[in-house]
Amino acid sequence: MKPQIVLDTNVLVTALRSSKGASFRLLSMVDERRFQLHVSAPLVAEYESVLKRGMLALSSQQIDDVIDFICAQAEHHKIHYLWRPMLKDPGDDFVLELAVKAQAQIVTWNVSDFKPSLKLGVQVQTPRELLNLLEEPL
Repeated sequence: MKPQIVLDTNVLVTALRSSKGASFRLLSMVDERRFQLHVSAPLVAEYESVLKRGMLALSSQQIDDVIDFICAQAEHHKIHYLWRPMLKDPGDDFVLELAVKAQAQIVTWNVSDFKPSLKLGVQVQTPRELLNLLEEPL
């Protein structure tokens, strides 16, 4: 079974800042269907809000195109949990909620912020760790 993942916003920001590194490689692999992305309305809203803060060398339309591409490839979920806050940053709880609902792992550069997710059986990996797994020979 292919990995089920939720991409934290910091991975997307890193991927769009540089064409080098694991984050960019993972984003480039989305349409290869080697893993299944999962999104929710709050996560997509955060993607848009953060990516449009002016820190990237991309136009608003280019950012919309990236988000549209991700949404076209991802499985969409409605989240209805009320057990927050659980994480160090309560603003990240919706990422954990999505991972629980989708039975997916979280891919983030802030692994330590998501340590409590292990209590719910949600694995957390860096983009590099996931990339290493995807590139292992069968």
